[in-house]
Amino acid sequence: MAKDENIILTKTYNFALKIIKLYKELIYNQKEFDLSRQLLRSATSIGSNAEEAAGAQSRKDFIAKFSIAYKESRETNYWLRLLRDSQIIKSDTANNLIVDCEEIQKIITSILKTTKAS
Repeated sequence: MAKDENIILTKTYNFALKIIKLYKELIYNQKEFDLSRQLLRSATSIGSNAEEAAGAQSRKDFIAKFSIAYKESRETNYWLRLLRDSQIIKSDTANNLIVDCEEIQKIITSILKTTKAS
């Protein structure tokens, strides 16, 4: 990892790529459309809000964007659990993505706590 690489931007981008791949598989196999679209929307929104936060014009804007990213990560976690528990996607696949999602949530929580405390 490069010195100037932003870990949350990298993790959210890579996570979005994994979700896009899963979405394409679900659509290609015509297994599921509505839940997978919701997952795609919320999962890609995490990274887009983190990117917006990185370019925020104020501390308040920074906190607002990361707060949205956190909410989207929680929603993404919900859709992944629902897809797993309804047996639309394999448990291993879902569990690996859930672990990634929870790691992102922890990083965002830390960013928010640190920013609010300063």
